Amino acid sequence: MIKQILILAVCTIFAASCKQDQKPKAAMNITPPTADKKPKNLEIHGDVRVDDYYWLNDREDEEVIDYLERENDYFEKMTAHTKTFQEDLFQEMKGRIKEDDASVPYFYNGYYYITRYETGKDYPIYTRKKGSMDAEEEILFNVNEMAEGYPYYNLRGINVSPNNKLVAFGVDTVSRRNYTIYVKNLETGEIYDEAIPMTTAGSEWANDNETLFFTGKDPVTLRSDKIYRHKLGDDPKNPTLVFTEEDDTFYTYVYKTKSDDYLMIGSTSTLTSEFQYLDANDPEGEFKAIQPRERGLEYYVSHFGDDFYILTNKDGAKNYKLMKTSVNNTTKENWEEVIAHDPKVLLEDIDIFKDYLVVSERSDGLNKLKIIPWANPEGAYYLPFDSETYTAYTTQNVDFDTDVLRYGYNSLTTPASVIDFNMTTKESTVMKETEVLGGKFDKDNYASERVWATAEDGTKIPISLVYRKGMEKNGKNPVLQYAYGSYGSTTNPRFSTTRLSLLDRGFIYAIAHIRGGQYMGRQWYEDGKMFKKKNTFTDFIDCSKFLIAEGYTSSDHLYAYGGSAGGLLMGAVVNMAPELYNGVIAAVPFVDVVTTMLDDSIPLTTGEYDEWGNPNNKDSYDYMLSYSPYDQVSAQDYPNLLVTTGLHDSQVQYWEPAKWVAKLRDMKTNDNLLLLYTDMEAGHGGASGRFEALKEVARNWAFLLDLEGITE
Repeated sequence: MIKQILILAVCTIFAASCKQDQKPKAAMNITPPTADKKPKNLEIHGDVRVDDYYWLNDREDEEVIDYLERENDYFEKMTAHTKTFQEDLFQEMKGRIKEDDASVPYFYNGYYYITRYETGKDYPIYTRKKGSMDAEEEILFNVNEMAEGYPYYNLRGINVSPNNKLVAFGVDTVSRRNYTIYVKNLETGEIYDEAIPMTTAGSEWANDNETLFFTGKDPVTLRSDKIYRHKLGDDPKNPTLVFTEEDDTFYTYVYKTKSDDYLMIGSTSTLTSEFQYLDANDPEGEFKAIQPRERGLEYYVSHFGDDFYILTNKDGAKNYKLMKTSVNNTTKENWEEVIAHDPKVLLEDIDIFKDYLVVSERSDGLNKLKIIPWANPEGAYYLPFDSETYTAYTTQNVDFDTDVLRYGYNSLTTPASVIDFNMTTKESTVMKETEVLGGKFDKDNYASERVWATAEDGTKIPISLVYRKGMEKNGKNPVLQYAYGSYGSTTNPRFSTTRLSLLDRGFIYAIAHIRGGQYMGRQWYEDGKMFKKKNTFTDFIDCSKFLIAEGYTSSDHLYAYGGSAGGLLMGAVVNMAPELYNGVIAAVPFVDVVTTMLDDSIPLTTGEYDEWGNPNNKDSYDYMLSYSPYDQVSAQDYPNLLVTTGLHDSQVQYWEPAKWVAKLRDMKTNDNLLLLYTDMEAGHGGASGRFEALKEVARNWAFLLDLEGITE
C-alpha cells in the first residue's frame, strides 16, 4: 500500500489570524455531491460489516468516474475564491527555485555524470562528460522531449553498461509504477526495439555488456516477484526466468555490488531477508544464497575485497550490528563481528572505502556519520553536527579508492548542501548549497528547536519545530503538524523552500517523531506496528495536546497533515480527537484498512501482514477494525478536511479516500469543509513535473491559509 511517500514541503510573514467562518459566503448554497448507498455485506469471523460504498472500487465504471468528477467539481467551486491566491503561491514557490540548476557532478567509470534543469522546463536532462568537466557534454536523456504529449511521465532506473556504450532505463506513463525497460545505444542514439514491460525499472548489467538482469512484477498484485535475464538480441517477450519469489509476503529485486564483482538478488519482507549472489563475469551461472532465510533474521550485504560485509539483527541485535564473512564461506556460522550491537545506537547503513569504513548511525534521534580507519579503528571519529534539527546522509560514493566522502547536510533552517570531506586531512569542501532565489530568504530570520511531549504511557515523544524568529507562545500561532509513523520510515528534519510560504505567514511547522518510525531506534518502530499500532495515533494526539498546552497554538489554529500511511494516521486522529484540529489534509490516505488487507489481489497487501497484521486471523481483524478510519467514522463533528488521491494510484487505491469521504458526508454532524480532489491523471506520488508538483502544494497551502483568514 504505502511507503513513504510525501516528505512534507511547506511555506511564509507574520499575520494575525483568527478562526473564520468555515465556508466561504459565496459557496454557502453549493450542495456537496453524494454517493449512492449500495450496501454490501462483508463477513468474516462471524462478524458482518455493511459497506455502503464498496461499489466505488471499479475505476472502469462510468458511475464511479461520474462521482469522482462531481467531487472534483465541488472542490473547484468551493475553492474558487482561492484560485488567484493559489496562483500567487505557486509563482512565489517557483520563484525560489533556480530553474537552470544542475547537480554536483560525480565521477564513475571514466565519466562525470550531471543532472541539470533548464529554465521553464519540468523535467531533468541527464548528461555526462568523458574524463574531464571540460569535455563535451553528452546528453543521455532529455526527459522534457521524451515527455511531450504525456500527462504523466516518469523515467528512472538509469543503468549504464560497464563499457559505457549502452544504457538501460525504465518509463512509466500512467503512474501505476509499472515500468517498461528500454535499452539505448549511447554511440548511435538508437533505442533498441526490445521493450520489456511490467517491471520495477530496476536492472543491472552483467560484466559482458550484453546481459541485463531485471525485476518483473505480478500484473495483478504488482508485487515484484521475479528476476529475469535478457540477452541483447533475444526476444524481450521471452526472457530467461532466473528466480521466482514464491512467498507472497516478500518482494524481490536485483542490484550490483559497489565493487562491480557480484550481482545480488535480494528478497525481503517486514521481518526477514535473504540474499543470493553471482559472479558478474558469469551471467549464466547459478545464484547462491549467502544465508538461507530464517523468519526474523534480517541482513543486508555489501562487498569489499575477499569479504561480504553484513548489517544484521542476528542474535537479537535489534539495532543491528556489522559482521563480515569470506565470499567462500557465507552462511551465518561464519560471520565475524566488526561492530557490536549497541541498544542505544541504530546502525542504518555503511559506505566502504579502501582505507575507511563510514557508518551511518542514529542515536537519541539524531543521525551521525562515523569515520573508522581500517588500519586504526581506535582512531574513529564523528563528523561534527551541532543542531538538533538537521539531516546528514552519505550520497554518491561510487569509488573505493578515495579519501573523499561525499555527504549531504541540511536542517530546518539551512538549505541543502553537498559536501566533500577528506577523511585523512579532515578538510571539508562545500560543493554546492541550494540557492533560494527571490531575494527574501535569510536563514537568520528562522529558528528551530526540538521539544518533547509526554505520551499517555509516559514515553517522551520528540517534536522538531521551525518558525520565524519572534514567535510568541500566546496560543494564537497557526501550527501545521506533520507525521508519517509507519514501516520504520523516519521523517528527518529537512529544509523546504515551499514551507517558507507558510512560515513567512506566521505558521509554525512541527514534525512529530511518533512511534512507528525509527527516529529513536528499532524499538521505536516495533512499538508502533501490529498490535501496538495505536501508539502511533495516540502519540500524534499527545504531541498536539502538548503544543496547545505549551502555548504554541490552540485548537482553533492547529492543523494536521499526513499522506499514505500518514493519511491513515490523519483518519485515525480525526476519529479519535477531532476537537483538537481546525483543519486536516489527508493525502492518498490508507483509510480502509480491513477491507484492503483482506483482499490479497490488491497491490502490496500480502507483503504487509507483518506491518499491520493479517485480518484473516481474528485477533488481527479485531484490532485493525478498532482503528480503521473508514470503519470508525461516527456521527460527530469533524474538522475541515481536504482529502486528495490519484485515480491510478497503485499503493493506496483511489476508492479508499473516495469511500471515506462519502461516508463522512453522510455521518458528520457539522458543516465544516469536506473536500475530495482526485487527480484523474496521476497515481500515488502525484504529478511528475517539478512545477506541476508545486501546484499541488499551492492548493494545499491555500486550503490551510484560507482557514486562517490569510488571503495574500
